[in-house]
Amino acid sequence: MTDNILLDPTAERAPAQRARLARPTSLEGKVVGLLDISKPRGNVFLDRIEEQLADMGIEVKRYAKPTFTRIAPTELKQQMAAEVDLLVEGLAD
Repeated sequence: MTDNILLDPTAERAPAQRARLARPTSLEGKVVGLLDISKPRGNVFLDRIEEQLADMGIEVKRYAKPTFTRIAPTELKQQMAAEVDLLVEGLAD
C-alpha cells in the first residue's frame, strides 16, 4: 500500500500534511463514533451504519455538528476524542 497523505482543507494557503493513521485490525472492543455534520440525509447514511455495527455487537455513540458550514466546536471534538476509538463522519445531500 502506498503512503496516503491527508490535507487539512481549513488552511488553503499553507496546507498541513498528516499521515493517515493505521486502521484497527478489528472493531471488537472498540467504541465507534458517528458524526453527523448536519447536511440533509447524512443522518440516514449514519443510521444504516449504526444498524450494521449494532448487528456486529459494536458499541456506537452518535454526535452532531450544529451546522455543516463551520468546523466542529472544540468542545465537541474533545468529547469525541475522549469517548470513542474511531470516528465515521457522515455527509450527504
